[in-house]
Amino acid sequence: MGVVNLARVDQRLIHGQVMLTLSQRAGVNSIFVVDDAVAKDKFMKDLYKSAGARTGQKTIVMTEEKAKYYWDEFAFKDYSCILIAKTIDTMYNLVKHGIPMKEMNIGGIAQAHDDDVQVTKAVYMTKDGAEKLKDLHDNYGVENIYFQTTPAASKTGLASVLAKFGL
Repeated sequence: MGVVNLARVDQRLIHGQVMLTLSQRAGVNSIFVVDDAVAKDKFMKDLYKSAGARTGQKTIVMTEEKAKYYWDEFAFKDYSCILIAKTIDTMYNLVKHGIPMKEMNIGGIAQAHDDDVQVTKAVYMTKDGAEKLKDLHDNYGVENIYFQTTPAASKTGLASVLAKFGL
């Protein structure tokens, strides 16, 4: 049975030194990119697979539904992956579907709407996103949720971000 070694939300998905560093975590043997638009665009899919290959890890790009199917049918085989998605919503859907994750790193999320709140230097989110992270932590076993753009940056814990929303 496979395992999600680290879940990461980052709008840039695979990029530079961040992924090179994260992919060297103990036990990681693959990178799963879960994004519907990228998975359906051959050029972008090949680009991300190539970028992931530079880390030395097998890289699989799939839609959200394919990730759910791959878990249901194969339990991610023997992969110990870093699972990356662009949005909190995607991670929320995967966990609620039954894909277990213990650690979730929130990397860069740009401001998309006027009601987005800047919670760290590089992360903007809505109250809905904060509520989903709280739900994952409180009810779905995602024990360690933190905000950290790069491995060298300091971590901001979930509790301090939730406080910004009065949660």
